[in-house]
Amino acid sequence: MAGGFVGGGEAIAGRAEQYEGKITGYFILACIVGSFGGSLFGYDLGVSSGVTAMDDFLIKFFPEVYARKSAHLHETDYCKYDNQVLTLFTSSLYFAGLVSTFAASHLTRRRGRRATIMVGAVSFFLGGAVNAAAANVAMLIAGRLLLGVGIGFGNQAVPLYLSEIAPYNIRGAVNQLFQLTTCLGILVADVINYFTDKIHPWGWRLSLGLAMGPATAIFVGALFLPETPNSLVEMGRLEEARRVLEKVRGTRKVDAEFEDLREASEAARAVRGTFRSLLAARNRPQLIIGALGIPAFQQLSGMNSILFYSPVIFQSLGFGNSAALYSSIITGSMLVVGALVSMVVVDRLGRRFLFIEAGIQMISSMVVVAVILALKFGHGEELSKGVGTVLVVAICLFVVAYGWSWGPLGWLVPSELFPLEMRSAGQSVVVCVNLFWTAAVAQCFLAAMCHLRWGVFILFAALIVVMSIFVILLLPETKQVPIEEIWMLFDKHWYWKRIVRKDPKYQGHHHHQMAAMPAAAAAAATKSGSSEV
Repeated sequence: MAGGFVGGGEAIAGRAEQYEGKITGYFILACIVGSFGGSLFGYDLGVSSGVTAMDDFLIKFFPEVYARKSAHLHETDYCKYDNQVLTLFTSSLYFAGLVSTFAASHLTRRRGRRATIMVGAVSFFLGGAVNAAAANVAMLIAGRLLLGVGIGFGNQAVPLYLSEIAPYNIRGAVNQLFQLTTCLGILVADVINYFTDKIHPWGWRLSLGLAMGPATAIFVGALFLPETPNSLVEMGRLEEARRVLEKVRGTRKVDAEFEDLREASEAARAVRGTFRSLLAARNRPQLIIGALGIPAFQQLSGMNSILFYSPVIFQSLGFGNSAALYSSIITGSMLVVGALVSMVVVDRLGRRFLFIEAGIQMISSMVVVAVILALKFGHGEELSKGVGTVLVVAICLFVVAYGWSWGPLGWLVPSELFPLEMRSAGQSVVVCVNLFWTAAVAQCFLAAMCHLRWGVFILFAALIVVMSIFVILLLPETKQVPIEEIWMLFDKHWYWKRIVRKDPKYQGHHHHQMAAMPAAAAAAATKSGSSEV
């Protein structure tokens, strides 16, 4: 397998083997409440896709879309839902999240991960209330903007929180709770939409207003959460950080892990202008892979366009109204299955294996969808049952592959890569890039489907080929590597070592870290690093 693979931590020398601890009840509570942040994101993804296909909602806010849909109710038609204001209802949320994540970064660094999660929950609650009461399109969009701020703050803090609170050997599975609760949020929203669609004429208000439920649960839960030890060290509260670390790990023998945190924090304090230092050569791999590549590719895979508009896609493909919502429940279930599979295998098989396997499966599925649509679709007739079934199966295989790869790993891998001094700034760029592409895909997909027709699925297949090559060549394996030692992977990677070693500050950071290690471990790390030069 090309691409500077470094296996499960054997080649990484540091204090990791001295870390101690067990899974405690306190740690489990922190994981459950923290990961619930994902349910906000997921619930909104699922609800907005279902509501935009509901007749009562369209009659009230988008009568011209409803008229076009009614005129072609039983026909296949690529352009049935192509309306830029309707897509703005979906994408306005992501533009708001994109802007708010920079405020979230500042709050995350100064006040901690927990405070950021709580602010996000309050904003999301208010957005749900405004949307449920909406009397016109302006109120709808105002509610979406508040929801967007909530999601910007939540997506900033939750993946960081989970990565930092987790023991390094199960960090992958713990971080993926975010993706699992996102998928469960989508599935719950799909089921709720299925029933509220039958409540006329205000069922859509119930769907949008129920977003207040998870927001309340997160806010109340966060009152009982510990702040992460990493964050407390970053804020200079060392004694409290050690106490929390002992409580979360269930042991007083936390010297090695605490020392790693303290040293990372000292290195972090020496860095000024964290957003600017993201551009330094020593941080180039994190910037290109974690902050720009992975979050952009996560959206360009085409998954969110299928999630946003699965009811709309299935209706455009000639499925009836209830059948469309029913089909989106199936795709929501596939996402949950994928997330569960990923949690079980991510720390065993590794991140790279899941990315590459899923890439092959997703490309094949998109090609099958494109071929069926090219041959059978757009002639103003309903699809036969057999063809419709193949189409749903192909979309499900695509969704389940995304569910165990780009979905969870798109949040896990960036949250692992950044050193402490840049973790909140880096996560801001991750969320910003992710939401920018989410909004762009949401805004363009229905128009692209109208103009490119089946070619839009070939476009996504081609993008997944590019994504898979990117991972094979540039991403080192991060499974089982402590979060404060991941920088060493780039020092040994076939390509990145040429860039990071040119940075004069990198040499100082490298020697400082080596000096902190036990002598034998430092010698092993130096030997393993230099053997590849």
